[in-house]
Amino acid sequence: MNTPQLELLWLYFLILPEGARLQPSFSPSGTMPTSSVLGPVTEGGTPQPSLENATLGEVPGLLSTAGPSLATPAAPANWTADLFPVLPICVCDLTPGTCDLNCCCDRDCYLLHPRTVFSFCLPGSVRSSSWVCVDNSLIFKSNSPFPSRVFMNSNGIKQFCVHVNNSKLNYFQKLQKVNATNFQALAAEFGSKSFTSTLLPQPQLSFYRAGDPILTYFPQWSIVSLLRQPAGVGAGGLCVESNPAGFLESKSTTCTRFFKDLASSCTSDPALDAVSYYNFTVLKVPKDMTDLQNMKFQVPITLTSQASPPLLAGNTCQNIVSQVIYEIETNGTFGIQKVSVSFGQTNLTVEPGVSLQQDFIIHFRAFQWNRAVSPGPRSGNPGYIVGKPLLVLTGDTGHSMTLLQSQGDGICSVKRHEVQFGVNAISGCKFRLKEVDCNKLQQEICQTLHGRLRPEHVAIFGNAHPAQKGEWTRILSKNCSVSATNCTSCCFIPISLEIQVLWAYIGLQSNPQAHVSGARFLYQYKFIQDSQKGTDITLTTLVNFVDITQKPQAPRGQPQTDWKLPFDFFFPFKAAFSRGVDFQKGLASPICILCLLLLGILNLQTK
Repeated sequence: MNTPQLELLWLYFLILPEGARLQPSFSPSGTMPTSSVLGPVTEGGTPQPSLENATLGEVPGLLSTAGPSLATPAAPANWTADLFPVLPICVCDLTPGTCDLNCCCDRDCYLLHPRTVFSFCLPGSVRSSSWVCVDNSLIFKSNSPFPSRVFMNSNGIKQFCVHVNNSKLNYFQKLQKVNATNFQALAAEFGSKSFTSTLLPQPQLSFYRAGDPILTYFPQWSIVSLLRQPAGVGAGGLCVESNPAGFLESKSTTCTRFFKDLASSCTSDPALDAVSYYNFTVLKVPKDMTDLQNMKFQVPITLTSQASPPLLAGNTCQNIVSQVIYEIETNGTFGIQKVSVSFGQTNLTVEPGVSLQQDFIIHFRAFQWNRAVSPGPRSGNPGYIVGKPLLVLTGDTGHSMTLLQSQGDGICSVKRHEVQFGVNAISGCKFRLKEVDCNKLQQEICQTLHGRLRPEHVAIFGNAHPAQKGEWTRILSKNCSVSATNCTSCCFIPISLEIQVLWAYIGLQSNPQAHVSGARFLYQYKFIQDSQKGTDITLTTLVNFVDITQKPQAPRGQPQTDWKLPFDFFFPFKAAFSRGVDFQKGLASPICILCLLLLGILNLQTK
């Protein structure tokens, strides 16, 4: 008789000591391992090249261990001298063709090491990795399909870590559909009523850093100075000349100048003469201060508009500067490459206490950037940023949504308030009823409410391009002009426009991206009689943002197995025989079956 043999199935388990757990750790690019980093450990104990760039399916298999092994230090194999940060999407790149301030992933900055120029990196502009780690002594061989690496923690203990997430999946989840059917339901469900610091001395650098003052040179007098951007101070906004322009800081300032005697100041005040804004050169970089005569380090200012000298003609001061616009092209640490200036000029009547308002604009952009290619500044990349303009489309023309703005006397102005994403606002003004024809009056009021261009589509994301129609959603709206019924001597005119915008966050909770799900226009109307024409009515525009984000359930931890075995194997039998008669009867059959099984096993062993 053949004796049956017991075949053992060997199972390999990853055995952790008591108290040891898989711990996720987040390693941003600013805290990546340096000289203490080891490569993934192989069977032979030598580091493998880093697998950070591997994709799913490239390294099949599972994570298996058989014991500890030694490893020697090695530099990460994926540290390459790439000119641009390797990020799938640069969320802070809001201005095409321009180096955005402190945006370390902006390719227009042309920076090998962005932190040398920027004082800090904006959130989302550097790679952030998520790792799950165990003690390296527990790992013999790694067949993980995910990138892995050995880190050295602050206590000098090596930890084997696996990269568990994919940063390319952070964006562009499936968008929620909003149409005329569910717009009201979503709006009802989610809506509601609507001092100077002490500066430490900095070492002289060979390039400009963000915010550094820009150096200028006056060849006629051999004087080094700073590029100034006058700004207004105080309640009256008086011009202060000492405000320096900061490198890579595009901004606009406005200030007011008051003249006691404009007749004498007209031709003698340099602030009124266009020549004083370009009779110098700009230094490319703040170095080689001893060789200022070398034109290699100087950038002349190019005049791009007509600029006539001030002229006093009778009782009028002509050709005085009212606006100065500098366009500065930069090329990373190579500094300033090109500077151009344009002017706006006006005439001013000579009278006591006359004032002049001046605008000063400085715009930085990347060197050799073609302006015709750019669709305009973004309001996010990809998701909207709170406070940035809400982008809309009229035909093929992209612009921003606007609200009414009033003049000093309350009459509706040509200028309009810009709608900021996520900011509820209301504005109004007085409109004078001049038109006699009702249809023309309705059209004029509708144009006043919407602006010169009536928005037709709204951008889903902050980086929508006007040529890509799929990146825009149509604004739900009824006809602004409505005919009055049962009244021949009255006109039905719109007096209020409410803009409702439904938006939501999508993507990872650690890096959510805001997008617009839908928008609609709501009008309120009023009857006016023909006799009321010539009077003033109040027009109102308001915008209301409704957050319809559907947040996921709170994350739960991994279940932990808690094995509990009886201390006494014969406890069930003792409990059964120590209880009452009724309980013994109920357990009779299971006990008999158990005894028969034990007897059968003993018989097999004795054969």
